[in-house]
Amino acid sequence: MSLLLALVASTVVRAEPAVEIMRIVTATGEHDFKVEVVDTPKARARGLMFRKSMPADHGMLFEFKAEGPVSMWMRNTYIPLDMVFIGRDGQVVGVAADTEPMSERIITSPQPAYAVLELNAGAARKMSLAPGDQVRHRMFKR
Repeated sequence: MSLLLALVASTVVRAEPAVEIMRIVTATGEHDFKVEVVDTPKARARGLMFRKSMPADHGMLFEFKAEGPVSMWMRNTYIPLDMVFIGRDGQVVGVAADTEPMSERIITSPQPAYAVLELNAGAARKMSLAPGDQVRHRMFKR
């Protein structure tokens, strides 16, 4: 019996969010990122908390299932981030650049948002990301 338990315990895999390709279209061109999609309350609550780093071409895409006011914070988040607020149609509605790690200050969307994309701080500036730019991913209606 203990052998069976050991075998079962060794095959348990921690569920990680799926990694998908997402494209951002700005005045400077098309920019692809590998994003973890988080679409459950538990996954959204955890977000990037406790992570010490993230590759430059990666991000986390939070789906909220309905467009409306969105509030975020940086509690227990060690990585400085750019937060990109996105409407249901994939249009960028706001950018909070260079957010402060570990801060509990509330960061709100300037307009109703359907999703938030978190990228490493400086990524938005590097690609000249601005409201009106387009995010292409399966979750956005065109």
